[in-house]
Amino acid sequence: MPLHDPAHAFVPYPDAEVPHAPTGPLAGLSFGVKDLFDIAGYPTGGGSPFVLAMSGIKTRTAPTVQRLLDAGARLAGKTVTDELAFSMNGNNAHFGAPINGAAPARITGGSSSGSASAVSSGLCDFALGTDTGGSVRAPANHCGLYGLRPTHGRVSLQGALDLSPSLDTCGWFARDLLTFTQVADVLLAPDAAPLPAAVRLLRPEDLWALAEPAAAEALQPALARTEAALGAAAPVTVALESFEAMYWHFRHVQAREAWLTDGPLIERFAPPLGPGVAERFAWSREVTDVQVAAGRAFRARFRDHLGAMLGADGVLVMPTMPDIAPLRSESEPELEDYRNRAIRLLCLAGLSGFPQLSMPLATRGGAPLGLSLLGPAGTDRSLIALAARIADAA
Repeated sequence: MPLHDPAHAFVPYPDAEVPHAPTGPLAGLSFGVKDLFDIAGYPTGGGSPFVLAMSGIKTRTAPTVQRLLDAGARLAGKTVTDELAFSMNGNNAHFGAPINGAAPARITGGSSSGSASAVSSGLCDFALGTDTGGSVRAPANHCGLYGLRPTHGRVSLQGALDLSPSLDTCGWFARDLLTFTQVADVLLAPDAAPLPAAVRLLRPEDLWALAEPAAAEALQPALARTEAALGAAAPVTVALESFEAMYWHFRHVQAREAWLTDGPLIERFAPPLGPGVAERFAWSREVTDVQVAAGRAFRARFRDHLGAMLGADGVLVMPTMPDIAPLRSESEPELEDYRNRAIRLLCLAGLSGFPQLSMPLATRGGAPLGLSLLGPAGTDRSLIALAARIADAA
């Protein structure tokens, strides 16, 4: 861990030697790792004092982390995560709230809060996070970073703590597209079926309507820049049944899996859970088998629905979040309201398993605002290449 951590981004573990290759494509770069991933010489705390107490010192490093070390990157430290990774605010009741380096008065977003904080504060060059319901995309939006939720299963989560395994993904953050792409070259093999050069850009009007009007307006220059690079966006409607139905089906699937993952610990030890997290787990315990079955069936239908809309060449261009990051001073009910509004935007990638890349292309009131590209399954590298075309169109 860095001796000086003004952003409170890192978990204050005693330093342990973590060897890295002296040369390689990531040589000279440093990175943070969300404290869900095992690293030999360190415990894995998952943002929970109880998980930390039971962890012990790990003897093996998660394969995804090892790939980065083998590529020459140097570990800067393990980063704070929201408690049990079941939050989107970036405020851990036990380990604190990392500082948003791009907008210090505003939340980082969670649960990859420390990773986004460390990168946006310039404490490392890139950082690993995870995204189940938005935990890479929300902090990327809030902290002015590039952030990818990959195609589900594309980047290994072996050696990492679960939340909701059928929704969990491993993503990363960087301040600039060059660094982001260098990491992609290490973690992502070439797309099996890349997008063609001439993509069909699609503007989901119903998703844009979920953004705050001021945020949608602030994103218009970024949208125009995207269209200049990729072609005019055709209007579409993406919701299946309704956003309300999508929201609840997603939450029921996520909640059941989260309870299966962490419920045994909660029931055995009754740990004091932080605000918001406690309520979400209490609610998760009550989700019924009927609700879960309906959610899983809906997810399969939505994946087919969105897959048919995108085909092999379609890409959605959409707001990453409803607005800029809320202020750190906002109340827990206000933050929960923002989270629930955000899930209606974020659940597309979760329900479909398709990749979504958030790009830091706009600001509002001095705070960052992200624009996202969402493509067919397996087009992660193609989305990053499209982001480079958009950057070149500036």
